[in-house]
Amino acid sequence: MSGHSHWHSIKHQKEAADKKRGKVFSKLSREISVAAREGGGDPNSNPSLRLVIEKAKKLNMPKDNIERAIKKGTGEIEGASLEPFAVEAYGPEKTALIIEGITDNKNRTLSEIKQILNQKNGKMAEEGSVKWMFDRKGCILIEVEEQEEKSKDKEALSLKIIESGAEDMKFNEDLLEVFTSPDKLEEVKNNLEKEGIQIENATIGWVAKDEIELDEKKKGSCESLFEALDENDAVQEIYSNLKN
Repeated sequence: MSGHSHWHSIKHQKEAADKKRGKVFSKLSREISVAAREGGGDPNSNPSLRLVIEKAKKLNMPKDNIERAIKKGTGEIEGASLEPFAVEAYGPEKTALIIEGITDNKNRTLSEIKQILNQKNGKMAEEGSVKWMFDRKGCILIEVEEQEEKSKDKEALSLKIIESGAEDMKFNEDLLEVFTSPDKLEEVKNNLEKEGIQIENATIGWVAKDEIELDEKKKGSCESLFEALDENDAVQEIYSNLKN
């Protein structure tokens, strides 16, 4: 299976939290509210909510913000009507994209995304024309340098990953990406944590079946598109088949 081409990394998110804290927290609040609305406000019985709360805490989101977002989701306090969405698109050099987000006005948001794509040499795709190039997987990010100090070498760490029940893994510079079936994500995450492995991020996302490799100039044009999409308040996640 080819590697996870999700554009974000936990490092990017941490940097963004420092530079654009308000925007990052706003996106996390939406994600928390939707998870609470769909599965209830108790993270002990709602795995999706539990995962996003863990992510929010790692990015130093205040406890009050988290609790308020949960209450908006469960209807305890008034909040905007939020709707998840997914857009299939093509970026520069015919890269395949899946753009996921949460919005209070779907028509407006889709219009904004279409405009960004047009400005950055991309275009919207028909439903189903891109998703077949991806698999839905549980994705776990681990910072390798820190883990290597604990596990001594990559071989020992890799063995622990295999024993955890993961399907596949990929070393990407200082990050290790671990892949599971969606229903096994929490089980594998817990197994790794029991082995003393620190998880930076765990989520269910889209993993490209095959990746395409571009030179630095062409890759730069794709990253310019990703950055423009990420600036949109409604966009939560960006996936592509671009090789890192």
